[in-house]
Amino acid sequence: MKLLRYGAPGAEKPGLLDAGGTIRSLAGIVPDLAGDALSPAALAKIAALDTAELPAVEAGVRLGPPVAGTRNFVAIGLNYADHAAETGAAIPKEPIIFLKSLNSLQGPNDDVVIPEGSHKSDWEVELAVIIGSTAKKVPANSALDHVAGYAICNDVSEREWQIERGGTWDKGKGADTFGPVGPWLVTRDEVPDPQDLAMFCEVDGQRMQDGSTRTMIFDVRQIVSYVSHFITLHPGDIITTGTPPGVGMGKKPSPIYLKAGQTMRLGISGLGEQTQRTVAG
Repeated sequence: MKLLRYGAPGAEKPGLLDAGGTIRSLAGIVPDLAGDALSPAALAKIAALDTAELPAVEAGVRLGPPVAGTRNFVAIGLNYADHAAETGAAIPKEPIIFLKSLNSLQGPNDDVVIPEGSHKSDWEVELAVIIGSTAKKVPANSALDHVAGYAICNDVSEREWQIERGGTWDKGKGADTFGPVGPWLVTRDEVPDPQDLAMFCEVDGQRMQDGSTRTMIFDVRQIVSYVSHFITLHPGDIITTGTPPGVGMGKKPSPIYLKAGQTMRLGISGLGEQTQRTVAG
């Protein structure tokens, strides 16, 4: 299934994308795509519905983040061997965890605001893992049991604030609009191997990133298990799992960074695409 939320910011309603590409409303079926609605039992009930009987939603409606009630927006740094190589960083011995502000979370096609004073805003296409049931200190071999599904995340990053301003990475990762997620949550049954997904990012039509989850250092099972030993994960929580090479910071002979008026397009096989315009903050 492809589950989504549509409507104005802060007033999104639950829905799904049917096999013909039409958005169908789940209003009246579930209050929202949050909490118990993301549990295996609830997802099975939604999957059993006759989608043709659900109300169709007008084409072109805005999409919001595909889940609500997110408590933790967790990110993993330097989790692709080829990305670590392009930045000159050593391969981490354990996953690098940081948090993106919940204020950064937004719809997949909403504008990305380049903050005032930013000179090094950058793109990062990433596989996002969406939690469906509470996970606390879970072993890796059962970690996927706690995953509702997957989505695309653009882990937009201000590199000067992340790297050059001291302290942790969080201040370069959590600006408003720096976390587009979607367009939908693709349930786990439709992604048999999250470690074999092609992914890309384009800026103004130029292919910047062209990679695969095959080059992850720590796989999804390891990441969910590892994070759950430090942070209790709840339904609707999001873990974005790192990016392949091709970020602006790593471009040669000199870095390339975002400016207002550009268009980013990102995609992961089976998970759809996102498109964002950059605007001045």
